[in-house]
Amino acid sequence: MTIKVGDKLPNLTLTVATAEGPKPASTDEIFKGKTVALFAVPGAFTPTCSAKHLPGFKQQAPTLKAKGVDTIACISVNDAFVMRAWGEDQAVGDDVLMLADGNGEFTKAVGLEMDGSKFGLGPRSQRYSMIVKDGTVTALNVEEGGEFRVSAADYMLAQL
Repeated sequence: MTIKVGDKLPNLTLTVATAEGPKPASTDEIFKGKTVALFAVPGAFTPTCSAKHLPGFKQQAPTLKAKGVDTIACISVNDAFVMRAWGEDQAVGDDVLMLADGNGEFTKAVGLEMDGSKFGLGPRSQRYSMIVKDGTVTALNVEEGGEFRVSAADYMLAQL
């Protein structure tokens, strides 16, 4: 079952990609008492994700934060080392929290998994974005058919 607006995020452990190495963090730690702009990508270093999705959130970080977002977080079914390298490659600095969902547990728990096997990717996350306030989903934007529109930072800005 796919998560929907009004639902609480599941309490799971993700891995934060830091300069010091992987750091486990519970979803409670990441989302409790905060407004978080979370966006998910099918894979780090993939074309649309690297050319548009992550750069859009990096570029709009000041505007998102001015509209009340405490944390901007990117999640992918990749390991923390890949997420850190991708964040460094994209120069996100402290603007975007890079979250690794290496085993896809969060992605499965929120019902937004996709099968990327025909592209050699295996189980991955669908492309989506959500606004989460104190652990509760207040907006959810899931892309359909390989599009990149409703999960973009500009689209999210209009929802804040």
